[in-house]
Amino acid sequence: MTSVSPTTEGYPADLRALTSLRAFLALGVVLFHYQLQWDPALGFSSIIERSRLAVDAFFMLSGFIMAHVYGPSFANGTFSYRRFIVARIARMYPLHLAMLGVVLVMVLAAAGQGVRYDPATYTPQGFFQTLFLIQAWSPSTLGSNWSGPSWSLSAEWFAYLLFPAYALVATRLRHRPRLLLGLGIVGFIAIDAVYGQVFGKVLPRAEDDMGILRILPEFLIGMGLHGLGQGLRWSRAVTITAAVAAPLALFVAMQFTLDDRYVVALTAPVILCWSMLAKASCEGTLSTPALVFAGEVSFALYLAHMPVLVAYKGVAAEMRGIDSGFVMTPAELIGLFVVTVLVSVALHLFIERPGRSAIRKRFKNVGARPLTTAD
Repeated sequence: MTSVSPTTEGYPADLRALTSLRAFLALGVVLFHYQLQWDPALGFSSIIERSRLAVDAFFMLSGFIMAHVYGPSFANGTFSYRRFIVARIARMYPLHLAMLGVVLVMVLAAAGQGVRYDPATYTPQGFFQTLFLIQAWSPSTLGSNWSGPSWSLSAEWFAYLLFPAYALVATRLRHRPRLLLGLGIVGFIAIDAVYGQVFGKVLPRAEDDMGILRILPEFLIGMGLHGLGQGLRWSRAVTITAAVAAPLALFVAMQFTLDDRYVVALTAPVILCWSMLAKASCEGTLSTPALVFAGEVSFALYLAHMPVLVAYKGVAAEMRGIDSGFVMTPAELIGLFVVTVLVSVALHLFIERPGRSAIRKRFKNVGARPLTTAD
């Protein structure tokens, strides 16, 4: 659950709807990768194809939550960068190391058994870049990203290292949140223009190809959304209407295949409107334990779904004597999704949570504040 202690002025401590939002975002990324595996004759969904842009929502949401959790301590001078970095490592690394280890075992097993795979995709240099989460810090080369979605962790890590600079700007502009939000938007437009000239594609297409440029303005936009939401006061009726209308507008844009950048822009109102549900005490279904738990498991689902998919296709291809690029049936995809969800729950309960707690306890003067899932 997205919670902090103590509470921040304006927003309540618990933003359960935003935790639930993470579940929908992770599901969108999974469905995007699954759609690439099924027979085109079964149909194509523009909404699912655009669900890859959920990563941009994750980046904005990360900036929002970091402002919510650490903004007050930074403003009053009690912020500890060391404690912040340890909390970030504890949040990301247990699962990251587990999934990277799984992929390493898969690659070594494939090599030992003579299973066909492209060794150029799994280079030693790429392994160490992925291990230290720097694979999205430079132009992409083949074999620089072993475990799929972990490129976005590389971008997140870069933003976390720069957090004091972000927090300084946000603190200076805490009474002018629209200006802070505007800086993020202008930054996105400027970086997108440069990225297009250099790489020939729009910024929301940046992944291991300098993915850090993608998060730089979006993290700031998220912080701007938090500052804006702090001062807003909406009635329950207005809040619920906005919380329904925002995702509907986003789905329409996704269905009609608007430019990726417009779709990304429309994810921001969803984050803002869903955050307002907590202020109006009307989170409703989005605050149910099942959805909140799904949001907590979303990080494991996000990281695990590609290794599970690759492992299944590799084993199935060898058993059938066919290429691993084979088209999967709906039954296979449904079964694989169920298995992936179960694996993700296990990873969350037995690796993510204990690993996070162990890392925090290892640093005695980091554990003074209660552990929260936002950390």
